[in-house]
Amino acid sequence: MVKEFYTYMKKVALFACLAAGMAFASTKSFTVSFSEPTTIGGTQLKAGNYRCELQNNKVVLRHGHETAEATVKVETATRKFSATAVSLDRVNGANKLEAIEVGGTHTKIVLE
Repeated sequence: MVKEFYTYMKKVALFACLAAGMAFASTKSFTVSFSEPTTIGGTQLKAGNYRCELQNNKVVLRHGHETAEATVKVETATRKFSATAVSLDRVNGANKLEAIEVGGTHTKIVLE
């Protein structure tokens, strides 16, 4: 009975490790740069480089302690983007992030 319990626990531990690995692999991260202050999801970001993570239907941008997130729609383009690029809209003299094309992929992230 102890041997069966030990075998069962090994299987549970293996499954937990695989599930954690799959969750980590599904999070996509990349870097974007802003040359001017930019607004995303109501948060004003300073100019600089930001690490972006795509998590289901939202994008999270981080730079040090600064964090911003927004709801997005992920689109698949017919062509692969050669470099990561951002699309901005100028609203009342301020930049607002509209979309991100992720370099090396067919992924376009459109902010809602």
